[in-house]
Amino acid sequence: MTVFESSIAWLPSRRLSNVLGFAACVLGMLFAVLILQGYLELEPCPLCIFQRVAMIGMAAVFLLAALHNPRDWGARIYGTLILLVAGGGAAIAARQSWLQHLPADQVPACGPDLDYMLDVFPLFETLRIVLTGTGDCAEVKWTFLSLSIPEWTLVLFVVLGITGALRNWMKETNAQA
Repeated sequence: MTVFESSIAWLPSRRLSNVLGFAACVLGMLFAVLILQGYLELEPCPLCIFQRVAMIGMAAVFLLAALHNPRDWGARIYGTLILLVAGGGAAIAARQSWLQHLPADQVPACGPDLDYMLDVFPLFETLRIVLTGTGDCAEVKWTFLSLSIPEWTLVLFVVLGITGALRNWMKETNAQA
C-alpha cells in the first residue's frame, strides 16, 4: 500500500460517497420545500427555482454514479458531471447572493413571475431575464448564522461539487472496494 492509498483508506467507498452526496441533495430539497416553502411560506424567486433545478440535477448524477458504480474513467466522468452541475448551481447562487448585497438604489426592478415569463417570452429570453436577476431575487427572506438561503445553497453546491468530484476522481483502495 502506497503512502497515498494509506492516507485515503479512512474515506468511505466511492459508492457510499455518492449515496451520501445524493442524500445531502435530497435533504437540501426537503428543507427548501417542506420547511422554507411549506412551513415558513416563503415563495421561491426565479433564481431560487433554478437553484432547485441544479440541486435536483446534482442529486440525479450522484444517484446514477452510486447505482452504476463505475471504475476508473467512468467514475471520472461522473465526478466531472457533478462538478459541472454544482458549478452551474453555485454560479446561480452566487449571482443571487451578489444581488442581495447590492445597495437598495442599485437593485434591479422586480419582474414578472417565472410562469408568466415562460408563457410570454421565448425560452432563451426567459433564461436571460431570470439569470440577470430581478428585485424579487434581491430580497433576503430568511437567514441562519448570518447567511441567507442562496449563501447556504452556494456553500452546499461548493462542498458537494468538490467532494463529489474528488471522490469520484480518486482510485478505490482495496480496503474500500
